[in-house]
Formats: sequence, C-alpha cells, structure tokens
Amino acid sequence: MATYSNSKISTYENCPYQYKLHYIDKIEPETETTIEAFMGDLVHQTLEKMYKDKKFKKTVTKAILIKFFRDLWKKEYSEDILIVKEEFSADNYRKMGEKYISDYYDSHKDDDMTILGLETQDKMTLADGNSWHVRIDKLGCDEKDNYYVCDYKTNSYMKTQDEADSDRQLAMYSIWVKDKFKDAKKVILKWHMLAFSKDVTSERTDEQLRKLQEEVINTIKKIEKATKENDFLRKQSSLCDYCGYKSQCPSFKHEAILENLPVEKFKKDNGLKLVDEFSDAKNKRLELEKKEEELKNKLIAYAKQLGVDIIYGSNKKAAIKEFDKIVMPEDPKEKEKFIKLMKSKGIYEECSMLCYPKLNSKVLKGEIEDEIKDKVKIEKDWRVSLSKRKDRGEE
Repeated sequence: MATYSNSKISTYENCPYQYKLHYIDKIEPETETTIEAFMGDLVHQTLEKMYKDKKFKKTVTKAILIKFFRDLWKKEYSEDILIVKEEFSADNYRKMGEKYISDYYDSHKDDDMTILGLETQDKMTLADGNSWHVRIDKLGCDEKDNYYVCDYKTNSYMKTQDEADSDRQLAMYSIWVKDKFKDAKKVILKWHMLAFSKDVTSERTDEQLRKLQEEVINTIKKIEKATKENDFLRKQSSLCDYCGYKSQCPSFKHEAILENLPVEKFKKDNGLKLVDEFSDAKNKRLELEKKEEELKNKLIAYAKQLGVDIIYGSNKKAAIKEFDKIVMPEDPKEKEKFIKLMKSKGIYEECSMLCYPKLNSKVLKGEIEDEIKDKVKIEKDWRVSLSKRKDRGEE
C-alpha cells in the first residue's frame, strides 16, 4: 500500500508525465521553486509563528511578524528561484507577502478560536487500504464544538463558492477530523484568501464525503494502472511555465536546447530549420488549395459564359460537368427528424457511414465492448501539427 496526498493526486491530474518524473523516477526538479511558492511558504511560516507565540502568551505584534517574514526572506531567498512573470521582481513578491501578513493580522488578531494544531501532520487509511497524508495549516474549534479546517491561500485569484464546495483537499481532511474528534458537531472548511483579505467557507455531508473518497480511490486506481503499464501522457497547459522539469520533458526539451544556444548556432539548428521549412510548405499548400478553388470557380463561370463543357489548355483539358446533390437539413431538430424518418423507412443503415474518429476514440478509451475491440488492430502512427510559439528574445 502507498501514501497519497492532494498534491500527489493533483500532480497526476495536471500532468501524468510530471507525476512520473517526480514520484516514480524521483528526479529533482531543475528549479529550486517558483517565487509564488517561495513567498507562500514564508507567509505560512510567519502565520504559524503568530499562533505559536499566542499559545505561549508571547507578545505578538504586526511589526514582529513583518520583521520575522523579512528575516526569513533575506536568509532563504536565492537567484535560483524561478520568476515566470518577468515584469515583476522578487521585491514585488516580498511586498505582497508583507501585505498579506499585515491584513491577516488586522482581521484575525482577536479570534477566539481554540487552536488544536498548526501544520498538522498525520495519515488516515482509505477504504482501499492506501494512506492519505493529512497536513492542515490551521485546525481549530469553538465553544459550540464546531471544528475548522483552515488553509492559507496566497493565490492572485479569488476562490469562488463553487470551487470551495467542490474542493478535494480540505474535504478529505474533514474525514480525518470527524474520525479523530467525535464531539465535532460541524466541520467547517475555511480558506483564508490572503490577497483579498476575505474568507471562503464550505461544508460537506457524510454522503458527499463518501462519494469524494470513492472518487479519490478511482483516481488512485488510474495512477496504479498507469504505473504498472508505464503509461504517463504529457498534458500541456499554462502550468508548464511553472514546471521544474521542462528541459527533461519531450514537449519542451528542444526549446530548452535552443534557449541555451548563441544566436549564430540557434539559426542553424536542424530542428528549427525543419519546422520552418515544414511550415512554409504547409502555407504554400494552403495557398495552392485556395488558388485551385478560385480557378475552379473561374473555369465554371467561363464555361457557362461560352456554353461549353470542355475547356482546352496547352496540354490539358478541363471538363466542366454540372450535377445534382442533396443538401441535408442543417437545423439540429430537423436533422434529427430526418434521421428518424430514414430509420423508420429502413434505409438509415444502408445510407449511413461509419464515423472513424468516434470509433477510434471509443476503442482507445476503452469505452467499447471487447467483442468489437478484438476485431480491430491498434497500430502506432504519427501526426505533425503546427502552432504558434513564443519568439526568442534577441541577445
């Protein structure tokens, strides 16, 4: 049996290939961390100090906390920390962190919640026998036996109520709370959205938690299947800019090579030249297809004008033939009626065509019966497609 966590599951959902590199191959990321994660970690440590000092009746002032944060920053910051948004400096992020701490202190310094745990570390056993890592930023309760599972968020976007109500992380922690604290009348999930100085709360019923644990176990089954078959797809998204494995990822490895080349070698790279030539060829083909369609229409117009059905060139001739074709109903409702009518007349099967893309998708996703799947053969094929990439900055 293995130990899973919300971050582990999220990594797989965001990019199975990153999951493989991090959790299976155990490769260290190229970058130490991102500036967002670094700032968030220091904010967490500072707020942990706030509550620890209060517990031991030490004087806790805003100035003390800000100084603690600044000292941590000075001690732990390094140039290896990745700053994706180049228009902002590390100092901008430090000032943001200070504001988050200041605003939180102002709004929560007089809280009467009893703190039961800070950065709580524990494990709980899932129904499939695997373990789930429990790490709660702040766990507390009030005099009415309401328990609070709190999470500090330094995100630059506000969490919506729908997102809170479907959030997996704190909901899974609430299962642990209900098991450990039998007196809990309610377990309230609370996100401190520090960038907005607002809190978002949510609750779960026992039935919702049961379904959530089922979903988690099903995801774990997918991970275990992928691990057994060594099948970890790469999933590209905006999160790739923050990934510490870009130069090892087949989707970005060549880009990393290019970025480390001097300008004179950059322009001579074989891969770069091949893509440029392929792009030019594709553009020329599209231009030729457009030109072909234009000439076709001109030939039809010329044949009509002259009253002929063959037009002669230097060494080719073009036959122009008019023919009838049916046009299917375009309105979805009318199209549905038309198909239903064809089925009732017994001619639909004879006139319909096999939709290869849909069949291909269903077979590969395992969404079709084995009896049908066994009749087809799965082969490897290749597809080359083009898309826009970021321009390389001139040195």
